[in-house]
Amino acid sequence: MTMARAVRITEQGGPDVIQWVDVELPSPGPGEVRMRNTAVGLNFIDTYHRGGVYKMAMPSGLGVEAAGVVEAVGDGVTDYKVGDRACTFGLAVGAYATARNIPAAMLFHVPDDISDEIAAAALLKGCTTEFLVERCATVRAGDAVLVHAAAGGVGLLLVQWLKHRGATVIGTVSTEEKAAIARAAGADHIINYATEDTAARCRELTGGKGVRTVFDGVGMDTWEASLKSCHRRGLVISYGNASGPVTGVDLRAVANAGSLFITRPTLYDYYVDPIERAAGAALLFDMIRKGVVSVDIRQRYALADVAQAHRDLEARKTTGSTIFLP
Repeated sequence: MTMARAVRITEQGGPDVIQWVDVELPSPGPGEVRMRNTAVGLNFIDTYHRGGVYKMAMPSGLGVEAAGVVEAVGDGVTDYKVGDRACTFGLAVGAYATARNIPAAMLFHVPDDISDEIAAAALLKGCTTEFLVERCATVRAGDAVLVHAAAGGVGLLLVQWLKHRGATVIGTVSTEEKAAIARAAGADHIINYATEDTAARCRELTGGKGVRTVFDGVGMDTWEASLKSCHRRGLVISYGNASGPVTGVDLRAVANAGSLFITRPTLYDYYVDPIERAAGAALLFDMIRKGVVSVDIRQRYALADVAQAHRDLEARKTTGSTIFLP
């Protein structure tokens, strides 16, 4: 047995439901490894799991993203050995822990030239960016695109990746501080949605045509603006629910906005096939290695301070990426 500390929740709700407990880890079962976490990622999906946007059986752990070291392997594990550096973005929750047993199939090897902090900060958000730009959308050089929450973790990576693909990037933010961060990442135009009409400004910037693709990780609050900002027969990718999920979609509104294409993709549907998983993560690490995308870790919390980090994230006090250090 190995002792570890881990988050447990017995009900879904606000940050106050988060509890820390001591757990005993048995030897890894068949197909599993025991991974000691050296850095843990914070993502908005963690707040969905905690708060109830995504229903989960109770009691439950929290957190999906982490990097660390393999300490033990179970029967049948051939891709990992003790001492290997590894990282994960789920599906299994429970990354908010000093160590845990996890299926080896959910892991990726961390390259020698990528730090654990970068892996923990970048894997989920970076692989999300990879599939959104490379496989969900078809972004061509010269296309105008709209990125909501352009100073957030995924938003900053999207801005950089899309600029690399030759797009003209319009980003939305809520403050001048976030505007400066998005501009530094390469955004061509910034819309402050706190003081400007996003759709009207987007149309102005595109000569009335609208953008070819909208990347919307905000959800309910930006849904209408996303429709109104999009080019005829353009694509709206609603990939997140930071303000709440989009519900009650009126298909007539989608038609009236210009016969738009709408998709609500999830990362895990694009990272099921082992070959696609390996290729997607390899492309991400290569983009980091070449400096095409820079992973901007702007907040570091002690792992024990998960509840405060959730409060800060939901209050939109964070920018870029956030990690926990055990």
